[in-house]
Amino acid sequence: MQDIRANEALWASTMFPEGIVERWLIADQTIVMKGQRIAEIRIEDALHDIAAPASGYVTIVATASSLVEPGALLATLRA
Repeated sequence: MQDIRANEALWASTMFPEGIVERWLIADQTIVMKGQRIAEIRIEDALHDIAAPASGYVTIVATASSLVEPGALLATLRA
């Protein structure tokens, strides 16, 4: 199993310590392909895409509208 986390680099040029999971582009337990856009995180006024790091089944951990900090667990991925 692999973790899908909010990349800390997304906060490199921001003042706020947290972001919001704007929406999931997939349903829970969906099979995804490596590189597929699966979610969007809003940090300040910028919207950032989250892509699947590998192919497999995604289990969503952080629901839409959740506050997340750098490195927060968003979902898990299993082959």
